[in-house]
Amino acid sequence: MKSALLMAAAGALFWLSSPLPGRAASFAPPDGEVLLVVGQNRQTCDDYVKAVGKVPGGFMFYTSIGALEGLQTPYQGAGYVQDAQHLVDTYPNTTLQIGFWMVDCLPATIAGKYDANLDRLAAWAKKAKRPIYLRIGYEFDGAHNHYDPKDYVEAFRHIVKRLRDQKADNIAFVWHSVAGITEKPPETWYPGDEYVDWFAVSYFDQSARHMDPMTQLAAQHGKPLMVAECTPKGQFTRHGLGVWNLWFKNFFHWTDKAGVKAISYIDDNWDDMEIWKGQHWGDARVEANQAIKAKWIEQVGQPKFLQSSPELFKKLGYSAD
Repeated sequence: MKSALLMAAAGALFWLSSPLPGRAASFAPPDGEVLLVVGQNRQTCDDYVKAVGKVPGGFMFYTSIGALEGLQTPYQGAGYVQDAQHLVDTYPNTTLQIGFWMVDCLPATIAGKYDANLDRLAAWAKKAKRPIYLRIGYEFDGAHNHYDPKDYVEAFRHIVKRLRDQKADNIAFVWHSVAGITEKPPETWYPGDEYVDWFAVSYFDQSARHMDPMTQLAAQHGKPLMVAECTPKGQFTRHGLGVWNLWFKNFFHWTDKAGVKAISYIDDNWDDMEIWKGQHWGDARVEANQAIKAKWIEQVGQPKFLQSSPELFKKLGYSAD
């Protein structure tokens, strides 16, 4: 009887610690470790690796539910190229973090208009054979996206169900807040624990207190927290260590305090790109200044930061088998 009870207890523990059938794991790093992701276009990713001399644990990629631009072939935007296949082919042992743009697409998503695109994304993702973090309708509470909460929740759930039905089990689903001043609290847009694997925030030039609601919600719901987009907005790294002391030190202090499990750094010269001209984003390239590059390499070179390695997928709980 005792052995039977022990076996039953072990089975229950296995069930509690395992992903639900048809549900992807979160692919979160072990306690005390942080996944390092860099973006946010093909040239930026390649230039970063060349300059820093080390491949990060993942790369950022952007596309839309309506067209899947840049997924299988390069997409030329206004001063940038999105090219997911290049990232997959060029950088083995890395993850992919996808910003999934859905502005003005929620009703059509709910109606199934984009199901063929979701099936295509699922097929591509399975062939990529790596953890993929999908930010569905990223910055859901940002006024610039004007997502209706009810429609957003329904569309998010539709996407998750469709991708799970297609057995794209290497996709984890990310619920990403703008973490700024909003008219409604973020939970107004929450799809539910069954559909969300990660909570995420953007970290630019806003006060860290704007991150508090999502940090608290992540803890309450038992979800890992990601910085899905971050950059020293309005700063120019080429000006030297003043930028490091002003932004980077505060950023890493906050991520440590908040228990962030993944950071996604946008290493762009924003002001040099047509799409961002006149918006005063600055130049965030860590390689633009030797002192900042050295500080960055020292910071992310700590053992807790997960970069590309043959052991990365195992640490994230992913197996292609």
